[in-house]
Amino acid sequence: MKTPLDLVLSRRQWLASTSAVALAPLGFALGLPSNSFAQSSYPNKPIRYIISVPAGGGSDMVGRTITERWGRLLGQPFIVDNQGGGGGVIASTNTAKAAPDGYTLMQGYVATHGTAPATRKLPYDPIKDFTPIGMIGGTPNVLVVNSGLPIKNYKEFIAYLNANKGRVSYGSSGEGSLTHLSMELLKGETKTVMVHIPYRGIAPAMNDLMGGQTQAMFPGLAAALPHIRSGRIRAIAVTGRTRAPQLKDIPTLDELGLKGFDAQQWYGVVGPAGMPPALVKTLNESLAQVLSASDLREKLAIEAIEPQAMTDDAFGAFIKADVARWTKLANARGIHLD
Repeated sequence: MKTPLDLVLSRRQWLASTSAVALAPLGFALGLPSNSFAQSSYPNKPIRYIISVPAGGGSDMVGRTITERWGRLLGQPFIVDNQGGGGGVIASTNTAKAAPDGYTLMQGYVATHGTAPATRKLPYDPIKDFTPIGMIGGTPNVLVVNSGLPIKNYKEFIAYLNANKGRVSYGSSGEGSLTHLSMELLKGETKTVMVHIPYRGIAPAMNDLMGGQTQAMFPGLAAALPHIRSGRIRAIAVTGRTRAPQLKDIPTLDELGLKGFDAQQWYGVVGPAGMPPALVKTLNESLAQVLSASDLREKLAIEAIEPQAMTDDAFGAFIKADVARWTKLANARGIHLD
């Protein structure tokens, strides 16, 4: 027969077990590994997540997809704050000035922490003013030509450029954009000549490529895929170290002899400089869990993005290398937009 003390202990054990169920890892609901993040003291209030473009579009979709899951895993919601304008300068400056307490984060990407710092003077330093949290993922660029040209592969593309020096033009989404710098990098590597035609965005540039006003372009894979599949433009090569799953028959430039040509449209998370290592560790490890979810790759495939989890140190090194790569190119090609 149980004594009163036994009954008290039994009740305490029952309460402990039900509490454990109530605090069961939210990751199970997301198809994620077990986590202990929601039980720590951080975060204990919503986290502001700054995205440097207006609502809608690929970058915004990536941020909202990630933060919806990330918030559930951490036990606090992320409040998406779209701060478009200035090519990411407004968002980046506001993030750099925020308190380094882990409650203001930003989705940095190749423009804010790669190409823009390489080509213009900015009110922020992409390395010193930020704490790297982790990579989200990236999508390759794809070298494409108008389908009416007698070009079926990379070798024929280079031969065509050499046979038509100064008469081939390429479009970009704007001066200093990744679509611009990637083609300038290719020109430098291959010693070829093309005339740059900058546009205000990828859509008008793509329209003129399909219409034959320009002959080539180096867009991101997501923007190019529908038109490749329709047959209006032809894929010649992709950037990156491995072939894109969506274009398995198209070789990488690395395969074709341009070693290390892995320029890509990438997305990652940064915070203000000076964030405590413990907070960075929590954020990095929880982001990695989000990226490991079995169905996330399918959701990000809308933008042709492959998840690429990195430690915070590795991501910091990645940013430094990207800034250095594009700065070297901008100096060599005289691309300065101040």
